[in-house]
Amino acid sequence: MGTTTRIPHLLSAEGFPEWKYRIEKYIKMKDFKVWRSILRGPVRITTTLANGQIIDKLYADYTDEDFEKVEEQERALATLTMALSPDIAQGFREYTSAKALWEALIEVYEGNEDMKKSRQDMLRQKFNMFNHILGETLEAQLQRFTTLTTEMSSAKIYVTRSEMNKKLLNSLPIAS
Repeated sequence: MGTTTRIPHLLSAEGFPEWKYRIEKYIKMKDFKVWRSILRGPVRITTTLANGQIIDKLYADYTDEDFEKVEEQERALATLTMALSPDIAQGFREYTSAKALWEALIEVYEGNEDMKKSRQDMLRQKFNMFNHILGETLEAQLQRFTTLTTEMSSAKIYVTRSEMNKKLLNSLPIAS
């Protein structure tokens, strides 16, 4: 899922919430300007004519500062693109700015409000039905529970510590 030297890769839709969290942290750690570029979107390099009209600046007239802005935008797009598996990246090749790509990924993998509500309902039901699986180790059960509560938190479903403790204790296997 990535390290401080390796970019986190989005491999599947199921991994999107964790990938979104990790890629944001990774980009901020590597170069915060790149993250700002993703949020801000493309910067138009312009010049103002004597009559007050604003036009796009000719590439030949770019200053070092203009080139830095363009390079920052390209780094942002490249970083996001390289973080996608080839199968996923293929569906997003049409996006030419990091901001547009970021927003498209969120729309596709997080969905609209109805989809978010449906996901929340599904996670609540999964929490309510959580129980020990015959033959499962305690460590595996705890990992499954932690993953579920993390998913719930990401989906903005908040459960008190007391409710979590009660659910986990009630789901433990009965000693024989």
